[in-house]
Amino acid sequence: MSVRHERSHPVDRRVRVQGHPVDSYPALPREAERGSVRRITVVGEEILSRPCRDVTRFGSPGLSRLIDDMFLTMYVADGAGLAANQVGVDLRLFVYDCPDDHGVRHVGHIVNPVLDLPDPGGRRLVDDFEGCLSVPGAAMAVPRTDRTVARGQDKDGNPLVIEGTGYFARCLQHETDHLLGHTYVDRLSSRDRKDALRQMADGSEDIFARRALKAAALGRR
Repeated sequence: MSVRHERSHPVDRRVRVQGHPVDSYPALPREAERGSVRRITVVGEEILSRPCRDVTRFGSPGLSRLIDDMFLTMYVADGAGLAANQVGVDLRLFVYDCPDDHGVRHVGHIVNPVLDLPDPGGRRLVDDFEGCLSVPGAAMAVPRTDRTVARGQDKDGNPLVIEGTGYFARCLQHETDHLLGHTYVDRLSSRDRKDALRQMADGSEDIFARRALKAAALGRR
């Protein structure tokens, strides 16, 4: 998922890491400092249109390395969230570094997530513009519920419960959609889908160039 504004997080802002409050956190997550940049898949590639497999092996160096790489790839692409199939791996896992509507920064990963959405009578759908790192250069209004809870595990298999409201709730829903084989353009009307793909065709070249420059500035290619 792409962000609506600059990814700038002063160290004195409220931060929740893996659902728990911390006093401060670096602008570049520690995972990203260990990672390598991977290619981001784009809409139309088959891996984005099929459900991902459950993670069954926890605590492995390979899983930790994947998470580190996903964090750095997300950062280089100026993203707020990134699912594993967006780097070509069909596992039920995503990472995030996303603010909510109250200015709280949420950082972490979740494996095998399942969403608890509010009952229809208690949910409020919000139309807001949404982008995707796999649909570079496009943004369209998508209705999402304004709060959700994601239940899953961390990379070591420990249970996780991540609560999201506002823009962060949108992020959790967007990334979970990816793991089910859907991008946000699948939620659009035929006309709006064509508009999103036109925006991507017009803007993707500049987006790819900016990502390459940012990776090069970090000494990562």
